[in-house]
Amino acid sequence: MAQRTEGLRRPERASRALVAIPVAWIVAVSVIDVLAPPNIHLGPLLVAAPAITASFGGPWTVGLVAALAVIAQTVIGLLRDPDTLLSSNHQAQIMALILVGICLVLFCVVRERRAKELERVRYVSETAQRVVLPSLPGRLGPLRAASLYLAAEAEARIGGDLFAAVRTTSGTRLMVGDVRGKGLTAVNDAALLLGAFRGAAHRQASLGELVAYLDRSVCWDLMEPGETSRYGETFITATILDIPDHGGRVQMISCGHPPPIVSRDGRPMTMDASRPAPPLGLGELSRPRYGVDSFPFEPGDLLLLYTDGVTEARDSTGTFYPLAERITGWSQDDPDAFLGRLRRDLLHYVGGHLNDDAAMIAIQRPATSRARSPGPSRQAGIGKGYQLP
Repeated sequence: MAQRTEGLRRPERASRALVAIPVAWIVAVSVIDVLAPPNIHLGPLLVAAPAITASFGGPWTVGLVAALAVIAQTVIGLLRDPDTLLSSNHQAQIMALILVGICLVLFCVVRERRAKELERVRYVSETAQRVVLPSLPGRLGPLRAASLYLAAEAEARIGGDLFAAVRTTSGTRLMVGDVRGKGLTAVNDAALLLGAFRGAAHRQASLGELVAYLDRSVCWDLMEPGETSRYGETFITATILDIPDHGGRVQMISCGHPPPIVSRDGRPMTMDASRPAPPLGLGELSRPRYGVDSFPFEPGDLLLLYTDGVTEARDSTGTFYPLAERITGWSQDDPDAFLGRLRRDLLHYVGGHLNDDAAMIAIQRPATSRARSPGPSRQAGIGKGYQLP
């Protein structure tokens, strides 16, 4: 809240300083017009003052500058035509200034109202993202973790990319995924899958049973309303991992999702799935048997999970972002610093704007840390040997 308040105060201070520009313009035009020959009239240039103010000021500021311009035009008329109160030319210029000033004030009122509405929409979007897709904690048992979400649309701030982590009695289960489509439908589908994962990943079931359960949950949730045997066209690509606390190999099931990358001493290694499964939501069509792949994850390694918004980002020539090549040689001492560097490099590569949402997770097994016991599951009613429905 303090950062938000400070961010609002900075533009206000800047706008106050910028008011000096139209005021100086009014003074300069007025002095030159009074000293100019009788056949030269610079009064119409005063309309530029409220027009400039509208680019940075609010209705009250614009109204004040417009009033100063009207007063200046009146003073110019009185000084240049002392024999008459005001010539018809000056009267026309004053009326024109008043009309332009009123229009600019109305424009600023409408603009501020729209800006407040947009600010409320952004606030709701940020709140929804924190509820639906909270950032990962810095610690997952013995593992260090960091997460990052980059929305393609700054006004939206949330989309169909998703990630989640759940602690079990022996390790950590991770999921990263991407919902087909965009908008509120994608956000709703992502929330449904996240809820199913968080509710089931605690349970003592194999990784294959967990993914089968998630696929059935997605099929049920994405079924077209009023239909009992037809499924919608939406599906979700995902990678689900089981990382043991006390070393050993990481188990993985990839459901049509980009492969994770393990960085060891600055050398990235892509962990392609030898037995990939179809995306979640298509299981009823293909009846897959979920094969589990595994790969080593040693102390000091950094595991990077991401969505296709990263690898499908393009530069000005249309070339895809070469993720493994770009992170070669990077230090992986801190997951947060690693993702911060990746964010800067990715945005620089694409020129500052992504065409698709992107989510990233960095997990590190510290080289000198000891694995700690995760303790009992926080999920109520979950006992050892409980199977998924």
